[in-house]
Amino acid sequence: MAVVTPMEADGEIDWMAWDALIDWHLSEGTNGIVVVGTTGESPTVTLEESVELVAKAVERVAGRIPVIAGAGTHATASSIERARVLSEAGADALLMVTPYYNKPPQAGLIKHFLSVADAVSTPIILYNVPGRTGVDMLPKTVAEIAAHPRVVAIKEAVAGAERVRDILALAPGFTVLSGDDPTFVDAMHAGARGVISVTANVAPAPMQSIAAAALQGDWETARRLDASLAELHQGLFVEPNPIPAKAALKMMGKIEGGVRLPLVELSAAAEAPLRQILKAAGVL
Repeated sequence: MAVVTPMEADGEIDWMAWDALIDWHLSEGTNGIVVVGTTGESPTVTLEESVELVAKAVERVAGRIPVIAGAGTHATASSIERARVLSEAGADALLMVTPYYNKPPQAGLIKHFLSVADAVSTPIILYNVPGRTGVDMLPKTVAEIAAHPRVVAIKEAVAGAERVRDILALAPGFTVLSGDDPTFVDAMHAGARGVISVTANVAPAPMQSIAAAALQGDWETARRLDASLAELHQGLFVEPNPIPAKAALKMMGKIEGGVRLPLVELSAAAEAPLRQILKAAGVL
């Protein structure tokens, strides 16, 4: 689950809310948390804050679930530095997004990820999200990188089942995790082993139940439960993530709801529809 970074109205991190969020997710059955990923506003959270977020999360979960730290940047050197520092903070694994904006070719992606994997001893989860980064890491590239012993999984945000099948055809046994809530059940039916979810910020127990049913091969139950969250999956992306997720958690009384510029709080026009979606999903 890709957890938000709770902030006060002025954008300062709300550390009491951070502890409370983690405790809530533990009680709701969340199987792991990604700290300071895109949903955690990684572009505007400093490295020092990231270290503290990871360290506090590691202390709070006390080994009960994995803590995965978002460590990827647009540059290989800074990605290695961030990966080392967050590993030292106690992260169980590192989520490494493809470099963004500079749009490296596939050969550059291979060299980038292998350089990071060679520089740290912490397990690495690749992250492919072309809608945000401007570059798509193709299945053949994933398979080549996956041969490195420290590369243990990929969060694949290209929607649906076809990409999962293509990756597994080239890298049998490699762990694929969906990065797209609306299609994650289809991805799991194709062989993905779970989802790193935004929806789980507001509906952790239902998302855990869906994934558990899918892992057991109970597709009827998985699809039925997922259908009840279909509007929620879409509603949490009515504006750029994590704006709606933070607004939802504020409505639920979990956080104050602050975000950092250039993000802003949810527009007034979107508040009532989102509140209705939360009620329909049974989380408000």
